[in-house]
Amino acid sequence: MRFHSLITLAVLISGSAALAAPAGMPGGAAVGTFSDPKPTIDQPRKIVLSLSERNPERVNEVIGNLGNIQRYYGADNATIALVVFGPGVHALLSSESTIKPRIAGLVAIGVQIFACQATLDSLHKTKADLIAGVAVVPNGIPAIVERQVAGWIYVKP
Repeated sequence: MRFHSLITLAVLISGSAALAAPAGMPGGAAVGTFSDPKPTIDQPRKIVLSLSERNPERVNEVIGNLGNIQRYYGADNATIALVVFGPGVHALLSSESTIKPRIAGLVAIGVQIFACQATLDSLHKTKADLIAGVAVVPNGIPAIVERQVAGWIYVKP
């Protein structure tokens, strides 16, 4: 199942199956080297990224970063979340998103994607307007702060 998830992610990011696991590595295996304590399936790295921009190039860059992190750590060694707020929320709206299949694919392999409810309110949108599988947090920035307090590593790509 994890190898299938890794291939799905590779296809979503590159548009082809060319980014499968490196030769000689089992599916879902990490490609990086790690500092101690090393991540494991029981103690994965917890990484949260943010997206607050609407620019399609920037949106695609952040989505690509999610895939790069997943490939580096391997499917079992990282828990990844994306918190989206401000203009970035447009990328998660089912009726507007130009990357809907990529978002759905990330959700399918376990990447946690959160939309800011405060932003949705300002846009007069609800959870029902989001791509399936996207969760909602009351406010994006505090959601990031609270994850940091809980030991998550915040990366602002």
